[in-house]
Amino acid sequence: MNTAEYIINDVRPFNLETMVSEVQNTFNNLTYSHLPVYNEGTYLGCISETDAHCFESDKTLLEVQYALEGFFVRENTNWLDVLEAFAQHSSNIMPVLNEEQEYLGYFELGDIMNLFSETPFLHEAGGIIIIEKGVNDYSFSEICQIVESNDARLLGVFVSHMENDLIQATVKIAPTGINTIVQTFRRYGYNIVSQHAEDTYLDSLKARSKYLDKYLNM
Repeated sequence: MNTAEYIINDVRPFNLETMVSEVQNTFNNLTYSHLPVYNEGTYLGCISETDAHCFESDKTLLEVQYALEGFFVRENTNWLDVLEAFAQHSSNIMPVLNEEQEYLGYFELGDIMNLFSETPFLHEAGGIIIIEKGVNDYSFSEICQIVESNDARLLGVFVSHMENDLIQATVKIAPTGINTIVQTFRRYGYNIVSQHAEDTYLDSLKARSKYLDKYLNM
């Protein structure tokens, strides 16, 4: 995916002589969390809306330059890395620089999220399985092998949660019988976090539980 075509230039960066009052007014008319600042064409960083409204309006950006956040991505940065940068800096705008450190414009979070929605992981129909295993015990190659050994087509897999020594991975497969794949994951020591109507293992547990309850109440 070519992210360069999503670079926007409709908001001119502030310079260090800009009054904080002007920055505050600009934020009031936009929905951005941050806005870029540069000096003689050189990108210096972004000022956040929260900080801008905390400063005295009669100051210049030069006087509050210490508050600028220097995050950015390159024009050829992979869209997943761009999405990660958005998350790391809690921003909905991401400045873009070239290799000469020149400011080119910025990405909007919504545009990059739309790229994600167009991937087969979200766009293609399929089933989702969430599995759990020890952080040192799982491998992506094993997950792929389990899915493909059941004649299923893998659409994507990613680590969706990590806590203590456990990870959860979200697996999406093309529409097919999920039950055999779920049972195979269990045989390989994976805990199935997601619930599936066709999961015969759970049906078996429920049947055994009812039988035990009946036995104990005799």
